[in-house]
Amino acid sequence: MRILVIEDEKKIAKAIKRGLSQESFAVDICFDSEEGLGMALSEPYDLMIIDRMLPGGHEGLEICTALRKRNIKTPILILTARDKIEERVRGLNAGADDYLVKPFAFEELLARIKALLRRPSDGHTKEIIIEDLSLNATEFTATRAGKKLELSAKEFAILEYLMRNPKQILTRDNIISHVWDYDADILPNTLEVYIGYLRNKVDKPFKGAPNLIHTVRGFGYKIGAY
Repeated sequence: MRILVIEDEKKIAKAIKRGLSQESFAVDICFDSEEGLGMALSEPYDLMIIDRMLPGGHEGLEICTALRKRNIKTPILILTARDKIEERVRGLNAGADDYLVKPFAFEELLARIKALLRRPSDGHTKEIIIEDLSLNATEFTATRAGKKLELSAKEFAILEYLMRNPKQILTRDNIISHVWDYDADILPNTLEVYIGYLRNKVDKPFKGAPNLIHTVRGFGYKIGAY
């Protein structure tokens, strides 16, 4: 899953990114509101963490309101040093899904993120099933025909994105933009290598069962039994 962090305190933003990356999330960070709003509007994210006070012309709640007006339903967690009840109410009324007061423990932030991701949001469900392939997005587990698949973080993220878009052709750029950080250095054949790894785990061991991961030459990839 991909998360956007808009936080002007670089030490905090980088610490959040480091911790979430270790938890298998792809994380983009922005340090000002203009860049953050631009990325929030143009890139696909599963969750956004937005600081209450930001440089650049927009405060965090204004970003939140702008996203909701554009019908962007991505879960939003607001960070703030203000702990008064009326401030929390303002955040929730602006469209935020949760509110975390600084300073905070990373363990609490992670727990709140997982709780938000467990909520059905814009069709995002906890468990996804295609044929005999099942994926649990919050427990980071996948099985086929009842057998657990041992997947790396990137393999899991690619498989999840494919499964959330069944029978749709996803281009190379679609997948990379959702699975890797915005500034990640991706080699030309990196995605193809990971697709090969996935086929070796999802399709090849299951003789007699239909292949689920397909290449659409000249376009991209799709998942499903055909």
